[in-house]
Amino acid sequence: MAHLRLLLSHSRRHPQPHRLLSLLHFSSDASSSSAPRPPPIKPVSYAPKPQQEAPPEEPAAPPPAPEADRGPQSPLPRRPQQQMPPREWTRQDMRFVKDAAPVISPVSYPSKVAPLPEDRPAGGQADGAPDEGLRGEGERIQMDAARATRSIFGVQVEEEQVPYPTIIPVVKRPQKVAIDLVDAIRQLKASTNEKKRNFVETVEAHVTLGVDPRRGDQMVRGALTLPHGTGKTVRVAVFAEGPAADEARAAGADVVGGDELIEEIRKGGGKLSFDKCIATPMFMPRLSKVARILGPRGLMPNPKLGSVTNDVSGAVKAAKSGRVDFKIDKTAIVHVGLGKVNFSEESLRENIGAFVHALLLAKPVGLKKTSKYVGYVKKFTLSSTMGPGFPITIPSLSVAADHYNKVQVS
Repeated sequence: MAHLRLLLSHSRRHPQPHRLLSLLHFSSDASSSSAPRPPPIKPVSYAPKPQQEAPPEEPAAPPPAPEADRGPQSPLPRRPQQQMPPREWTRQDMRFVKDAAPVISPVSYPSKVAPLPEDRPAGGQADGAPDEGLRGEGERIQMDAARATRSIFGVQVEEEQVPYPTIIPVVKRPQKVAIDLVDAIRQLKASTNEKKRNFVETVEAHVTLGVDPRRGDQMVRGALTLPHGTGKTVRVAVFAEGPAADEARAAGADVVGGDELIEEIRKGGGKLSFDKCIATPMFMPRLSKVARILGPRGLMPNPKLGSVTNDVSGAVKAAKSGRVDFKIDKTAIVHVGLGKVNFSEESLRENIGAFVHALLLAKPVGLKKTSKYVGYVKKFTLSSTMGPGFPITIPSLSVAADHYNKVQVS
């Protein structure tokens, strides 16, 4: 009843039949659930969007029908899709898409041709523009001319034109050919006679050996007594006491002493008055005080060289008669003096033969894959103190060494 009263009061105030019907319909829905429901809405699906090809133009769709004419089951009209503009390719897209990059047409520029002299006007300008090339060349010539002259206190002085430096080819000296030992001795004596010196030059031998001086088993050192001596006076010092010192003085030793001689050498500041040192075995521990002075000069007594011995008289006589010690240096070369240039040719030949014989005896055992000379003696050069060197053949050295060996045996 409350609903009915409300409906009547509303109809009196607003006399509209269609609104009244809707209210009645609402009240009836609320009162009864058997009234028909509105139709369900079906989902609408659209065609996939084309990627590259534009869709064909469709005819204009007819205007939509009014809601009164449209049935309850008719779907909504489809709106026409707007055509999307083509997207430009980016650099990132071109890396992954083959043959999709835009074609770049080549660009050609007109070639520049210098005007020929006959094409230029009489004024020297082409098309009213100054010739910059000729002007720059003229300025460069003027600057070069200005550099050639400079002013010192207002006086123009021309500079000397220095020629451009060139590469000078290195001229290598031709290598000397090895000659026979006898011919080398003759040429050596002739070269010393051409230039007279204030002293008598020494005949020196420089031998290049095929050994490695860094290895202990390939060390080459030795001593020999030259048959004709060295040609110079040798001062001999002997470290001995008691009877050994008396024998040394009798044999002709220049300096003989014991502990007092060691102290004199240690406090002498490096000044020595002898050329050879001989010591008895009992003095070797005491010589450690002066080893730093005698060692670098090659004067330290050594048992392998025969300078440490109890036979003092024999060692002094050998040193006085021309005993020579030799040893390879860091470059595997032996340097030794074998006499004076005023010796006869035969005396020099015998001294050289004795040295070669001693050099063969000092050949290290660890040197393998070599014969008597080949692989051991690489080069033998004979020279004077201030003269040129003369390379000598190995066969002539072998003949001299064999001759000395025969003489010694006989």
